[in-house]
Amino acid sequence: MSTRDSDLLALRPIIPSARVNAQTSSEEQFQNETLRPVGKLQNDLLLEVFRNYISKHKNVFFTLTIEKRLGYIENAIQKDVKFRNSLKGIIIGQFTLAEYKEYVTNSSALNKRMMNIVKERLQSQIQLLEPNPSPHSN
Repeated sequence: MSTRDSDLLALRPIIPSARVNAQTSSEEQFQNETLRPVGKLQNDLLLEVFRNYISKHKNVFFTLTIEKRLGYIENAIQKDVKFRNSLKGIIIGQFTLAEYKEYVTNSSALNKRMMNIVKERLQSQIQLLEPNPSPHSN
């Protein structure tokens, strides 16, 4: 394994709930072993990228109800191709070479899983997207 690959793997958080067994599909295995840890690793960047997206779209997000904000997040990820591609790059850039090779063999299905993970991360931390988020301890 290259130095880059081992360095990337060493950075990733362990997610105890992301279990894999003999019955796990290859897509779910990739999701649990690669996509979820990378999503967690990139969490702060994903939040900041979405804050920037909100800003570039005239802060309309902040005028919406909580339900509409959740829909706004989903719509931005599903419909804005440029933004979606940027999010994919944030995740894919953290793949090892072997993971990338696996990803390209089934990118369509894995992209759906990847974007769902990003959407769920942003939606579950919606309070951190406020214009002046209160400092939180890590």
